[in-house]
Amino acid sequence: MSSSSPATEAGGGGRLLFDEPAPGVVRLTISNPGKRGALDHPILDAFASTVPQLDARALIITGEQSTFSAGYDIGDLPESVFADEAERLVAHPFAAALDAIEDYPYPTVAALNGHAIGGGLELALACDLRIAASTIAIGMPPGRLGLVYSHTGIRKFIDTIGAPRTRELFLVARRIDARTARDWGLVNAVAEPGRLAEEALQLAEEMAANAPLAQRGNKRVIRAVLDAQAALGPTVERELIELRRGCFSSEDFREGVRAFAEKRPPQWRGR
Repeated sequence: MSSSSPATEAGGGGRLLFDEPAPGVVRLTISNPGKRGALDHPILDAFASTVPQLDARALIITGEQSTFSAGYDIGDLPESVFADEAERLVAHPFAAALDAIEDYPYPTVAALNGHAIGGGLELALACDLRIAASTIAIGMPPGRLGLVYSHTGIRKFIDTIGAPRTRELFLVARRIDARTARDWGLVNAVAEPGRLAEEALQLAEEMAANAPLAQRGNKRVIRAVLDAQAALGPTVERELIELRRGCFSSEDFREGVRAFAEKRPPQWRGR
């Protein structure tokens, strides 16, 4: 097993570590221990620039030690960048990172060694398969932040667990444990914490050993069928984009971010 090294220079933020634990398998490790694996710009930029350069037959994405990702680093949003600037900061580096993972031509697996929350969970859903340590929790907190989630992000959840469970995950905004996530189909398998890395690697090696043309072709067919089923008319899509854009300029979004940073219950105003 090769030792981990930074995939890119992170410039003072989090890091994305790179190693090759087996022939044909690359592992990318989210490293931001001071912020519970939060996805800051250096990490997201590293995903966007690193993943398209890889040619491994299987890709593992995991976190460092007992942390996967607490989601997008909203703690980096100062008061002066709300509304249009907040939308730009949240949407574009995150979208580029997820697109790079989803567009990877060979199978990908997320090894959830720690809690996967918000954007961290969506990043895991960008992978083809997920395996979780039995001790972790999973959740989507946009309702607790005053955030309207992107329709492309919600679509990933509907594709994976169906509309009823997606409603429960987003509208209740309660965390679920790993075995519940498996029952829902949100993760494919649950491993004991000490065995997660080994089981994720075994799964990646198994996928890497399959015929490369078949792997690329079947992955492309699955993606194309899902995309066709989820196609929206331009009027509806514009409406959903405006709903999300409007939340960034709302008082509730400002309050949600402040309350999160101050570790207190938010005081909603409904505007």
